[in-house]
This record gives sequence, C-alpha cells and structure tokens, in this order.
Amino acid sequence: MLSSPYIIATDGSAKRNPGPTGWAWVGEDGRWAAGSVLEGTNNVGELLAVLYAIRDHATVAELTIVADSRYAIDSYCTWIDAHERRGWTTSTGAPTKNQPILQELLAVKRERALAGLPDIAFVHVRGHLGHRLNGWADERAGRASGHALAGLERTWSTDRGQDLVDVSVDAPQAAREKARAARRRGAALRK
Repeated sequence: MLSSPYIIATDGSAKRNPGPTGWAWVGEDGRWAAGSVLEGTNNVGELLAVLYAIRDHATVAELTIVADSRYAIDSYCTWIDAHERRGWTTSTGAPTKNQPILQELLAVKRERALAGLPDIAFVHVRGHLGHRLNGWADERAGRASGHALAGLERTWSTDRGQDLVDVSVDAPQAAREKARAARRRGAALRK
C-alpha cells in the first residue's frame, strides 16, 4: 500500500500526430508504468497516461498528478462532465474527440467518488523545463512511442518486474535538454 499523499507525473508522446504513440506515469518513489499504442495522437498519449495513473493508484487518497498537458488536465477537471451532458459533443456540436478514453476517465473519477476518495489534484508544469518527474515521464513515454513505431503494442511497469527509475537524478533525455539550453545561453552571452 502506497502512502498518501502521493505525487505522479504523466506524459504522452507521438512519433507522428497521428501515429505511433506512447504514454507513461512516474511516481515520486521511482515506480512507473508505460504503454505503446500503434496508432494515436499526442493527446491520446496524455489522456492514457492520466487514466493509467489514476487506475494504478485507485486506493491512494491524496493523489496529485503533475502534467504538462493542459488538454489532459482540462479534459479531466472540466470538459468530460460537459461533454457527457451534451451527449459527447463539444460546445460547437462537433463529436468529442477521444470519447472512449474520456468515458473511461469519467468512470474512474466516479469510482473514486463512490469510494469516498477525494478527486485528483492536478499541477500543471511546462514541459521540458526541468521538472524532474515530468522529465522521467517524458523519457518513458518517448521510449514507449519508439516501441510503437517498431510495431510493438504493450505495457511495462515496475509492478510487472521492471526496475525503478532513480528520480533523484534527471532523466537522460532531460539532462541532454538542460545541457543544450545551457550551451545556447552561453552562446547568447558571448555574442
């Protein structure tokens, strides 16, 4: 049983949009899960990451999800209830995109409420700007979308035998991005 409160970062990745897609969540203790989808979009990856993060932590009372996707946060916190009231259409009458995933998110939201658990707290962070957990979620989602590009559709997780990630250090991808940003700042200062 995980302690509460518990913080998770989520992210999605698509090699083309639409195209091979990955999703991932990474917990503050280094636990993680990721999955690949052969055909999706970045938004599908973002929504799946939130869905699996909530499902995989169904008994954690105080669950906080850190995400760089306003779309995923707004979909969960605001839009799904309105979409359902309108018969799964947008405010302009168009069919709601990603309806099956949104319906699953609404179901897990309601399951938490029926269990007497508070709703999920969300924190928005800007992607690729040094938030360590978000960097790890991005790295795992990117790997998963790479597997989807190779034609592999499946999930991986620490609960299925994968090693924990060391969240006390930056993800390899995030460390490279920080180094590139530092070089750009240095070059700008030398001009």
